[in-house]
Amino acid sequence: MPERPVPTLPAGASTVHLPVGDWPTLLEGLCARFPTVSRARWLDRFARGRVLDAEGQPLAATQPYRVGQRVHYFREVEAETPIPFEETVLHQDAHLLVVDKPHFLPVMPSGAYVEQTLLARLMKRLDNPHLVPIHRIDRLTAGLVLFSVDPATRDAYQALFRQRRIHKTYEALAPALPQLQFPYLHRSRLEPGEPFFRMREGVGGEPNSETRIEVLARHAQHWHYQLEPVTGRKHQLRVHMAGLGAPILGDPFYPVLLERAQRETDDYRRPLQLLARRLVFDDPLNGQRRCFDSRLALHLDD
Repeated sequence: MPERPVPTLPAGASTVHLPVGDWPTLLEGLCARFPTVSRARWLDRFARGRVLDAEGQPLAATQPYRVGQRVHYFREVEAETPIPFEETVLHQDAHLLVVDKPHFLPVMPSGAYVEQTLLARLMKRLDNPHLVPIHRIDRLTAGLVLFSVDPATRDAYQALFRQRRIHKTYEALAPALPQLQFPYLHRSRLEPGEPFFRMREGVGGEPNSETRIEVLARHAQHWHYQLEPVTGRKHQLRVHMAGLGAPILGDPFYPVLLERAQRETDDYRRPLQLLARRLVFDDPLNGQRRCFDSRLALHLDD
């Protein structure tokens, strides 16, 4: 018997596995599982086909509740604040899309961001529901993001990152580090910090993160750095630079976590001065050398 193809769900869908409960219908179970989402909101999602089964087919609100069932749904945020910066498509072919992401724009839906995300904008702009980011960069970071266009070749490109067969180069503006000799290789152990969304450099255990650092230019107050992450840990470049005593300009997390009100109010005049500048790799489909460069630039006021 031939294998059934794995269903391709629309990008941006959230997933829940129904917990133990005795609710009569799927609607009742979802209302209990997500008490902050109104019954009317769930009914509207069902009516518009925004609640799907594991195969990507629309579900009915009256369907019996089944413990363990996998349900996909689409979050929506009322009055989502527009992010006043535009993405730029740098390259597109049958398999790959390369985009310059501006500061402040998330790659994927998360928290208060659903439509104001790079993925949602591109799906609408290019009319392609199969777009999936092959990797991600932080919301506050600008620069290159690769997307898979064709599900059939997606894994070949994702493997570039899993197997570290892609060379990534970033640029950053940060305080001077005159005590170090460059190029400098920084290795440390990164661990989850507090609160949960932060990382920290641990004092014990084998290093699990590595960054090569070079100086591109020395300005009066701050230096322009080139950062090459050998590993791809969460917030790696930001934590490494802060740990060396040169936190990246505009960073609200490291080394000091700003108050929540300050973190959640974007100051468009002071973006995080971190840019995903270049991606270089051998194309897994034809072996061709590929090199993509961001057209964005960091800005220094000294």
